[in-house]
Amino acid sequence: MELIAIAALLSTLLLLSNLASIVLASFSLRRPRPLAPPAEKAPPVSIVVPSRGVEPFTQETLARAFSLDWPRYELIFCVAHADDPVVKLINRAIVLFPKVPARLLIGDDRVSSNPKLNNCVKGWEAARYGWVILADSNVLMPRDYVQHMMAAWRADTGLVCSTPIGSRPNGFWAEVECAFLNTLQARWQYAGEALGLGFAQGKSMLWDKPMLDANGGIRALAAEIAEDAAATKLVNGLGLRVNLVASPFEQPLGQRRLADIWSRQARWARLRRVTFPLFFAPEILTGVAVPLALALAAAAGAGISLPATALAVLAAAYIPECALAAAKGWRLTPRMIPAMMVRDMMLPAIWARGWLSGAIDWRGNTMTIGTKAAELEETPSGREGFRLV
Repeated sequence: MELIAIAALLSTLLLLSNLASIVLASFSLRRPRPLAPPAEKAPPVSIVVPSRGVEPFTQETLARAFSLDWPRYELIFCVAHADDPVVKLINRAIVLFPKVPARLLIGDDRVSSNPKLNNCVKGWEAARYGWVILADSNVLMPRDYVQHMMAAWRADTGLVCSTPIGSRPNGFWAEVECAFLNTLQARWQYAGEALGLGFAQGKSMLWDKPMLDANGGIRALAAEIAEDAAATKLVNGLGLRVNLVASPFEQPLGQRRLADIWSRQARWARLRRVTFPLFFAPEILTGVAVPLALALAAAAGAGISLPATALAVLAAAYIPECALAAAKGWRLTPRMIPAMMVRDMMLPAIWARGWLSGAIDWRGNTMTIGTKAAELEETPSGREGFRLV
């Protein structure tokens, strides 16, 4: 009986922590709403966009980047190789939107084992302005993108970021990716910020360029395999905070396959394990798998209906999660509950995979994650990749 009570108590505590994270995140998050146009004296901003390959929404994300409601900004697109097919689309967009100063820089500065960071170096060093945003090419920027970033800056801020919010899924597996990105990962990131544990997210990063340059510049982000992990540690080391925008930005998904989701989530898990092992370890307790297993064990021992117990646990976990999505205007359809269930069945396997070394593909760069050091290796394309061992 004592073990039954312990299992029931642990299950309840995990469900309550799940609910608490939703409540905390809901206080920090705001439903997307347009912000007022900036004053003409608003500071100029450089937006550095590392790009690789053509995705289904590339033309739209490019057009959005050229249509921001900010009086003075420049766009600096960075591509590692001149034969990348995205080069033609970027050059076409530069011609179509001549009123926005924009440049395309091609080259690969090998400052780290992170291909994205290497791609950004030339853009950072070419930026003309004191405020710099590093923005992934698949971020769907709203017109008030810069306003949202600037509004999150405080006196004690060292970095402003936005986690991606999955949108426009095409097919069930893309719905599963929405379930990962939105009501799980974004929720826990905003809950962490509410508790004073702000973590950087590399999708959109607003930097005070003189501040970062005084502390090693963008090359200082090579201290970790993931630039957002290095950014978090650098900012915290300066006694400053990582702040998140109140309304995170969309990442349109399109089609996804199970293999795509597994590859991406396993990669992120291993990067988190390498960079923040103490925070990664308890991730096994997120999602419904562990509290459900504990509740079913307790119910079996106490002679309580297993189907009724399972239904109660799933309701306690997913109803608040759906309420959060509805309140913040995120993706919410009848398929989201099955998508959340599949996501939570995958979480223990992803967590376990995170503790193991092995090869991953990071946008065409082959990497093998083990402990901390990194070395180059050849990818199937013949270009250099990176091995983290």
